[in-house]
Amino acid sequence: MPAIVLVGAQWGDEGKGKATDLMGGDVDYVVKFNGGNNAGHTVVIEGTDGTREKYALHLLPSGILTPSVTPVIGNGVVVDLEVLFDEIDGLEARGVDTSRLVVSASAHVIAPYNRTLDKVTERFLGARRIGTTGRGIGPTYADKMNRVGIRVQDLFDEGILRQKVEAALSLKNQVLVKIYNTRDVDADRVVEELLGYADRLRPLVRDTSLVLEQALDAGANVLLEAGQATLLDVDHGTYPFVTSSSATAGGACTGSGIPPTRVSRVIAILKAYTTRVGEGPFPTELFDDDGETLRSVGAEYGTTTGRPRRCGWMDTVIGRYANRINGVTDFVITKLDVLTGFDKVPVCVAYEVDGVRHDEMPVNQTDFHHARPVYELLDGWEEDISGCRTFEDLPSAAQAYVLRVEELVGARVSAIGVGPGRHEIIQRHALLD
Repeated sequence: MPAIVLVGAQWGDEGKGKATDLMGGDVDYVVKFNGGNNAGHTVVIEGTDGTREKYALHLLPSGILTPSVTPVIGNGVVVDLEVLFDEIDGLEARGVDTSRLVVSASAHVIAPYNRTLDKVTERFLGARRIGTTGRGIGPTYADKMNRVGIRVQDLFDEGILRQKVEAALSLKNQVLVKIYNTRDVDADRVVEELLGYADRLRPLVRDTSLVLEQALDAGANVLLEAGQATLLDVDHGTYPFVTSSSATAGGACTGSGIPPTRVSRVIAILKAYTTRVGEGPFPTELFDDDGETLRSVGAEYGTTTGRPRRCGWMDTVIGRYANRINGVTDFVITKLDVLTGFDKVPVCVAYEVDGVRHDEMPVNQTDFHHARPVYELLDGWEEDISGCRTFEDLPSAAQAYVLRVEELVGARVSAIGVGPGRHEIIQRHALLD
């Protein structure tokens, strides 16, 4: 069977977890292929008695909540072991079975000194800061590229682990003490901390590339789930205000060990408006009451950090770009219900930069930073749409909004989120063959 890739089409927080959950009953494996605990998925599950359970997932794939799914942390992920086991314990305490989890032996581990470096570097940069979460993600990926990283498999050989930690700290301690004027890090304490997780981690660790190849050959459906989103991709995002990994469809292959010839569909998630956390340019950002309404009604606060998200109108220039970079076959629009109550709903269809219209993403950072949105005003609606389950149930203005966005981003909209609940979604086209 082919693999399916699920990515965010904006700056993250689009609702990828809900889309994964929508396919959960038909998916056998859900693979997180990039990022770490610097992002989160929020999934709301409705009980048979009408109650709702809200789950905030940070490091674990959202498939962990579906009993029939094998959740996989791929080789492209960086793993904070304390966070991993805290999250597992938290789910187990709520009755969620996490025993199916599989972790790649080649995934890199976030060492304590990488968290320290992340925080002091951001403080040192001041106004030039990137806006990281301070969880050590960037420094761990830097170690990976510099070939001084710690991998999951290293925890099972104390000699190798000690060599790698001491080698990494020989330089990092110089930086911490002489540049950042902070204390050095003791190698023995780092080794002791990491070894403390080895016994509990060992049963979870596999050659996940082989596991997934065998699963595909056996006819399983494999969903590759991105952390972060297209505009945060280290190569294709709004650099340098990006994450440190590949969050696009191409990254799904390198971060999982699945070759591109096994991928048949790419599903991209678009929030019905746009949000961003951290620093960087944001052409449709709002600083008025409309922006505050979107933040309040949409509960736009980070799943992982709690930071208020910057809010703005839908940007279809970004949508077209995400389509091109990822090869999108299906878009899912989430949080359409948040737009209820606006008399007019602006949609960004192009940018103006120094008097010149750009229908596509500007090629350089400076132009994007100075881009001003060109809006098309669409009619709003007042009706509550949370109970709609077919496209025809939506008010005509909401239907027109979806159809216009579909036309502008260049790929079909296959599903529409109309509320936070697990079943508050409209499916126009099947997301699985």
